[in-house]
Amino acid sequence: MNLARRLFLLAAVLLLSACGKEPLYQEQGYVFGTLVEVSVYGEPEPKAKQAVKAVMEEFQRLHNELHAWKPSELSDMNAAFAHGKSKQVSPELAAILRDATQLSVQSDGLFDPAIGELIKLWGFQADTFKAALPDKKKVRALVAANPQMTDITLKGDMASSRNRTVRIDLGGYAKGYALDRAATLLKKMGVRDALINIGGNVLALGSHGSRPWRVGIQHPRKPGPFATVELRDGEAIGTSGDYQRYFMVSGKRYCHLIDPRSGRPAQGVEAVTVLVHGVHAGVLSDVDSKPLFISGVQGWRAAATRMDVAAALLIDDSGKAHLTAAMQKRLKFTDKSMSEEVEP
Repeated sequence: MNLARRLFLLAAVLLLSACGKEPLYQEQGYVFGTLVEVSVYGEPEPKAKQAVKAVMEEFQRLHNELHAWKPSELSDMNAAFAHGKSKQVSPELAAILRDATQLSVQSDGLFDPAIGELIKLWGFQADTFKAALPDKKKVRALVAANPQMTDITLKGDMASSRNRTVRIDLGGYAKGYALDRAATLLKKMGVRDALINIGGNVLALGSHGSRPWRVGIQHPRKPGPFATVELRDGEAIGTSGDYQRYFMVSGKRYCHLIDPRSGRPAQGVEAVTVLVHGVHAGVLSDVDSKPLFISGVQGWRAAATRMDVAAALLIDDSGKAHLTAAMQKRLKFTDKSMSEEVEP
C-alpha cells in the first residue's frame, strides 16, 4: 500500500465543492509525520495565503521543537532525565508538560506521554517500522519502572524527573496542540472560517459558507470514509486507529498505541473517534481517543466518562461500531453494511 493511501486512511476526507469559483483557498503539507491541510473560506486569496503560510511555519516550528527522537528541545530534556539531571525548558514546553500531566492523571495513566522508551523499544520512534517484536525482558523492565508524567517536577523553568526511565513522547498530544495554535493564529489574522486537518485530527472555525464544515471518518479496513459529520464552529474531531502506524508479525497486527499497563500494543480495537468542543478542542481531540482505544470494548465507555467525552465511537476488531447516543445524533453512516450498537 503506497504512502499516499496510508496518509489518506487517517486523514479526514474533506467533502468540499469542486466549483472553481468558490472562495476557498487550500494548501497541503507534510509535517508531524503525516499529511496536513488548511482550508480558508471567504477571504481574498492573498490574505488566505498569508494566513496559511503562517500556520504552516508554526507547524514546522512545533515539529522541530517537540520531536521525540531527533534533536529538539524535547529530546534534550529526555537526555537530561536519563542522566538524573535537571534541564531548563521554555515556558511553552513547561505549560505543555503541566497540561499533559493533568490529562494523564484524568485518564488513570492510560494517556501517558512518559512511555517514550517503550514506544522506541517497539520500533515506533522511526519513520518506517520493522516487523520485529522487542525483547520481552526489556518490556517487562520498563513496565516495572512505571514511568509516569507525575514523575516530572517543574520548578520555575527547570524540569527534572525522579524516574530515570521517563522519556516524553508527545505523539498523542502535539498534533492537537498544533491545531489549537493554528486556530489562534488564524483568528489573529482575521480569518473567521477555516478547517485545519492534521492527519485526521480536524478543527473547524466558523463555517463553509452557508453550511457547516463536513468531514468524513476513515474506515479502518476499507478505502474511503464510512461516515460523515458536520463540524460546528470550535469543534474538533480526532481518530486513533491501528491502521497507519503498525507492523505485522505472524499475521498479527501490532500498532503504535501502547498500553502502559502491559507495555504492549493495545488489541481488540480498530479505531476510536471522538468529537469535542470548547477551549483547547484540538488537544482534546488528540488526547481523548487514546484512553478509550486502550481501554478496549469492555472499558471504552467508562474511559469516555472519565475524559468528559460525550460523543465517541469505537470500532472493534470484528468491524462493529459502538457509539454513544451523542455521537449517533451527529454521524451520518455512508457504509450501510456496518453494524452499529448505541451504548448510553
